[in-house]
Amino acid sequence: MAKKTENTEDEILKNRVLTLRAEGEWKLRKGNYKHALSSFSAALDLTPKDKKCLVGRAKCFVRMGQFKNALIDAEASIKEDASFPEALYLKAEALYYMGEFEFALVFYHRGQKVRPQIEGFKLGIQKAEEAITNSVGNSSSLKLEIRGDLSFLKEEEEREQPIAVVQNLTKKEKHHTAETLKNEKTTKQLLGEFYLHKKFLEKLLKDQDLVKGVTKSGERVEDIIQSSITSLNNCADFWSQEMPVSLNDRKQQPKQQKYSSPSDRVHFLLRSLDEIDGELTSENAKGSLRKGEELMRIIQGWSKKDCPVKEEIMCFLHGCIGNALFDLGDVDKALQHHHKDLELAKQCKFPKATARALANIGRTYAETGQFAKAIEFWEEKIPFVHEGLEKTWLLHEIGCCYLELSHPEKARDFGLRSVAVAEELSDNKWQFRASVLLGQSELNLGNFESSVSHFEKALSLAKVQNDSTALSAIQEALDEAKQHLPQ
Repeated sequence: MAKKTENTEDEILKNRVLTLRAEGEWKLRKGNYKHALSSFSAALDLTPKDKKCLVGRAKCFVRMGQFKNALIDAEASIKEDASFPEALYLKAEALYYMGEFEFALVFYHRGQKVRPQIEGFKLGIQKAEEAITNSVGNSSSLKLEIRGDLSFLKEEEEREQPIAVVQNLTKKEKHHTAETLKNEKTTKQLLGEFYLHKKFLEKLLKDQDLVKGVTKSGERVEDIIQSSITSLNNCADFWSQEMPVSLNDRKQQPKQQKYSSPSDRVHFLLRSLDEIDGELTSENAKGSLRKGEELMRIIQGWSKKDCPVKEEIMCFLHGCIGNALFDLGDVDKALQHHHKDLELAKQCKFPKATARALANIGRTYAETGQFAKAIEFWEEKIPFVHEGLEKTWLLHEIGCCYLELSHPEKARDFGLRSVAVAEELSDNKWQFRASVLLGQSELNLGNFESSVSHFEKALSLAKVQNDSTALSAIQEALDEAKQHLPQ
């Protein structure tokens, strides 16, 4: 009798789980991700190891942009059945949206071996391979994977920004060989303020944890730092050859002309570039344009010997002039300068200049309503972006362009990627913007429950930021989405 009662209880439990799972799957197909999540969670409360319920909930998490939770459920399902194709696919999807493209590719392939007829694995392999190629295909772009805290290095770089600019520029003298000067005092006098930067880099070399770091392309951080020190030594050697007279004699001699020495030219360039950027920042586009064009004429008259970093300065000036022209309403001329910036940057293999030019071109096209062209240049920029805030901005802007072109699925894809980065950064502003994009995308796709969920999240974030304008707009969008929900 007891055994019969036990069997009956098992049957009741099994039927209850099946009912909850069916409810979850139906709500999921309807796009009611929040309610589907509740159904799958209720089922898992009864049977925590049910692989199908874990997969169902993982699907909800992916659609809601909660990729870490999706990964946890997918992995739990795989523990129950290592060859469960849906779990393998969802693990791959979660890893992909978290930016772990190499690991995602592994699980797309593993799933395809288990179930080759599933088209999703083939598409997943294609998009993961494309993302990996974009990320590491450019050998000149650095993606550091450092073991250890590098925040102190970033802070030092920010404090010494003018020095860092020149140090980075001088690294491009590929064929110039030099010997380290034996006399440290002479080196210090030749490098001037750059000498402190050289000593700072030498100090970094003594940090054993730091120098063990490597880039994604396999370069050692130790080699990168040593290359920077060598570049500064190259400068000192170059200047010593330009000024063969003794330092004491040189101090006593009056300057023959305004930029008679390389160090004079460096200080002139730094001051001029800072003024040009400052004019644009203070919304004086005319002043920035005038100073930019004046400096460009001067630089064009200098030889490579006069200015070893001539090409990089020209790239920067084309970008500044392009931005000033855009602010003044001359879009065609602005694009001409941005394209010249991009052409020269690619020709000289300057990754930072290339990324800047791509961003400027994309912005110009987007703000003039040419969204397809904006997407083209912004997607080309993605591999160059290594900083989180810039990445969430870029992914969001691409998603908005796709939404403008009536491609809500692609808009949602980029929105999910953008919100994942923003959540990792704990940045409320970009979580808000990405949530709005997701709400609009899901609304256009007819996934009204999901749309409401994203708009509600955006509304709560707008309240945190105390943005009354945003609150009003989001409330209106939320009300519209709720009208489509079943009563």
